[in-house]
Amino acid sequence: MNPEKRPWAREDDSQMIKFKQKGDFRKTEAFFKKIGEGDYKKGLRYYGEAGVSALYEATPKATGKTAASWSYSIEETDEGLIISWNNSNVNKGENIAILIQKGHGTSQGYYVQGVDYINPALGPIFDLIGKNLWMEVTKNA
Repeated sequence: MNPEKRPWAREDDSQMIKFKQKGDFRKTEAFFKKIGEGDYKKGLRYYGEAGVSALYEATPKATGKTAASWSYSIEETDEGLIISWNNSNVNKGENIAILIQKGHGTSQGYYVQGVDYINPALGPIFDLIGKNLWMEVTKNA
């Protein structure tokens, strides 16, 4: 997506979200109250599941094991929330999803070129999160 068409994207590191106020703050306060009551986790679960589905579809499927091994987690920290996508297919201590993404050497001395499938799969999910958050905080502005 073209950065000029993404009003929710940061222009620099000094500003995450810009609020424009007209009238009173009832809708803004209601939005933050809803977040404080935990409704945000429902939304993040939606994005988590959408990301798992996108990763499953995008993962190269020699056996399907790596594609079927995607999951997500939501962690609450002092600084906010973190949504992570994880893959549990590990062989000899190496995560197979990362080997597919980055490439790897073989025991026979060959190199298997990586396939960038994670970034294109999750890019639309990140754009959707940004778009929906932007629409929520600017609703009826």
